[in-house]
Amino acid sequence: MGAEGVSQTVVEVRFETLTEALLDPLLLVEQRTYAHPWNRANFVDAMQSGNQIQLLLAGDTLVGYFVAMKGVDEVHLLNITVAPEYQRQGWARVMLDALATWARGQSSQWLWLEARVGNVRALEVYEAHGFRRVGQRKQYYPADRGTREDAVVMCMNL
Repeated sequence: MGAEGVSQTVVEVRFETLTEALLDPLLLVEQRTYAHPWNRANFVDAMQSGNQIQLLLAGDTLVGYFVAMKGVDEVHLLNITVAPEYQRQGWARVMLDALATWARGQSSQWLWLEARVGNVRALEVYEAHGFRRVGQRKQYYPADRGTREDAVVMCMNL
């Protein structure tokens, strides 16, 4: 019991590598989070390519995940997602810290990513984490009604 007489439950928060068994819950989060979500084939291809795919779990609940691809001396963040009900609670920062730690362990010197130019909240999180804007990719992302949206290219020196 807590100081006010309320019981407190401790939930284990951990990272786990994506497996086929955890793909369906991940796809549900992906579809609830994005207007243009990755599909099953995107994640299966990422797994088969040997990309780093880590799920952030609180107990049995999927809080978020990231997909990263290792290069020669860099890591490229392909997807980072926090489930809508857990956004604005610092979980993206936890995952970015874990990604940076893993990348350093791979002897990487740089982290790279693209973010939608209109995703102001994500851009702010990345900049607060030490990423800097280094360029823009024109019409990189699919958008509404057959249009395309530019991407901001960002990097962070490890």
